[in-house]
Amino acid sequence: MELRIDPWGQETIKEYEKLFEYFGIRPFKEVLPLIDKPHYYMTRGVIFGHRDFDKFWRLYKDNKKVAILTGLMPSGKFHMGHKMVIDQLVYYQNLGIDVYVVIADAEAYAVRKIPRKEVIEIGINEYVANAIALGLDPKKTVFYFQTNQDPRYYRLIQMISRKITLNELEAIYGELEPSKIISVLTQVIDVTFLTHKQFGGYECILVPVGADQDPHLRLARDVAERFSELGLKPPASTYHRFMTGLDGGKMSSSRPESAIFLTDSIKEAKHKVFKALTGGRATAEEQRRLGGQPEKCTVFELYAYHLIQNDNELKKLYDSCKLGSMLCGECKRRAAELLIKWLKDHQEKLAKAREIAKSLQLEPDF
Repeated sequence: MELRIDPWGQETIKEYEKLFEYFGIRPFKEVLPLIDKPHYYMTRGVIFGHRDFDKFWRLYKDNKKVAILTGLMPSGKFHMGHKMVIDQLVYYQNLGIDVYVVIADAEAYAVRKIPRKEVIEIGINEYVANAIALGLDPKKTVFYFQTNQDPRYYRLIQMISRKITLNELEAIYGELEPSKIISVLTQVIDVTFLTHKQFGGYECILVPVGADQDPHLRLARDVAERFSELGLKPPASTYHRFMTGLDGGKMSSSRPESAIFLTDSIKEAKHKVFKALTGGRATAEEQRRLGGQPEKCTVFELYAYHLIQNDNELKKLYDSCKLGSMLCGECKRRAAELLIKWLKDHQEKLAKAREIAKSLQLEPDF
């Protein structure tokens, strides 16, 4: 049976180990010993895979010129799943690594069919502003819209089309339409152009993404090898697990019930937590006797990915659930309290960050 990942689809990836077997992604745990102070996403297995992270890390430790780049498609409200990407960028920026953030407005307009004015507004007020509020330093971060770049950037997009066939693209992505082809070519350049001498001449670019974006990374690595004469170098990448939607499906901006948005009111956020799918048993008696299933619980994911950074504290919570000494109601109340406290603090920062985002004057000029 053929396994294909659709970067524009709504399906979730449940068997991450198959990505090692089918696509050559390497387990991140093999490079974890290289890192002196890893992010808790790394130690908890939230970041589960990589391509050439060891190469990137050696270059960084040798004081070579490296950078982090990732993209965000402004198709809706910014949610806790998006926050996972920014958390990683903040971690690397605090290590002194240059950070670039692509606002994929061309893709949102062409593939998601969102009106251009709306795309730009969402990009600045939701994505750039939330990234700044989450800790990215606007003075040290390069934000850019895909449609507002140097002409040489678009020239590279045209040039790489010479050595890519439609059969190759369809083997990776399935059936394609022109808008998706242009989006794919643009993303290939997004993750490679910084290695060109006219755009910085970086030795290596690391791209932290969700696992659904691996098709773009695989193609970009192949294309960079074919166009080495242009100075393009293959990107390295890391892959994090998806947050499960609160209803058990994929977390998505298009399904408000599936996600905690960083602009949700306190009432909305609390309501979503209390309605979230858990790993609890059918009855309280059964849960006390058999224990809960935190590995199936969307509320436990909130704790593990966002609300509890102390490993010992998280383990106590996990054990309390597994032993049946804590029921879902109590667990949800605690999660709601932590989430509300965090949201209040973040939304205060967000109000100021929106003014900063507007002052950056990132809007495309047409």
